[in-house]
Amino acid sequence: MTPFLELNEIDIAYPPRRVIENLSLRMEETGIGCLLGPSGCGKTTLLRAIAGFEPVQRGSIRLEGLELSHSGRTLPPERRRIGMMFQDLALFPHLTLADNIAFGLRAWKAGERQSRVRDLLRLVGLEDYAKRYPHQISGGQQQRVALARALAPRPRLLLLDEPFSSLDVTLREGLAREIRAILLREGIGGLLVSHDQFEAFAFADEIGVLHRGRLLQWDSAYNLYHRPADRFVAGFIGQGVLLAGRMGEGSRVCTELGDIDGVPLADGAPGDPVEVLVRPDDVSHDDASPLTAEVVERAFRGADFLYTLKLPSGARLLCLAPSHHDHAPGERIGIRLEIDHLVMFRTA
Repeated sequence: MTPFLELNEIDIAYPPRRVIENLSLRMEETGIGCLLGPSGCGKTTLLRAIAGFEPVQRGSIRLEGLELSHSGRTLPPERRRIGMMFQDLALFPHLTLADNIAFGLRAWKAGERQSRVRDLLRLVGLEDYAKRYPHQISGGQQQRVALARALAPRPRLLLLDEPFSSLDVTLREGLAREIRAILLREGIGGLLVSHDQFEAFAFADEIGVLHRGRLLQWDSAYNLYHRPADRFVAGFIGQGVLLAGRMGEGSRVCTELGDIDGVPLADGAPGDPVEVLVRPDDVSHDDASPLTAEVVERAFRGADFLYTLKLPSGARLLCLAPSHHDHAPGERIGIRLEIDHLVMFRTA
């Protein structure tokens, strides 16, 4: 079966600097993906290469089997059947919302163009706003207009370059879910660039974590959180600390918090030093536990407190506890380790 989107061992460089190095990924079906990583990791450059705005020095990019790019050849953006939502939205302030959406349909017959614009305004919930101008609507509504304009020519893939970054967190995640639903309804693939993991979780089926131009892991949000491929992914996705430990006999790992059963490292031996990933939800507050830790900091989150705890060794970890367990910094509380997914890395 031909992959929907395939990037095969691509390099992208702004000589002498290589921005993307030996990167491969596959979206098997028309679906929703996200490129996630910190600023400067190369994710926007990669998106621009898929759109046709940047050449690749090595490797190839294919969409539904059609080769879009390889070394020495780049199919023009207008022939790729790819739409794009930009970070600054780039709406034309002197055009009405309807005219903004129709901008890419100038080659269409007038009746078909008007029908498409009406359908898209209805799709994004702005059918009564056709004659308004961008400055007369909210930021979230402007996002919907930008989406409708990008969808107007019926692309096969929509690329989104951090289009929600100017919105507050609640609106950002809600709009990401809304746009995801629209893309699925229209049968259009989507690829979002973001540095916000919660936005990525709300939007994407598969997420790629980039770091210094390399794709470290392309996986579901669940696997990125519970089965990170390396230390960077473990630290970048979710919250947690790496707790020192040693391999014990069989599948046991010995830590300051006690022994943990897990899957041993393939080439590990008893006594080998390791680091165990401990998430806040791996640590339960238990007044009956003989194991205690000192509260160093706490953050009230309504239903929960996020406690920063200090162990006798000085190591720190996070604990998520119901907010009726109200403890001040300096208090010692009982804790119990409950790890369902053991993740550990060999200590160099």
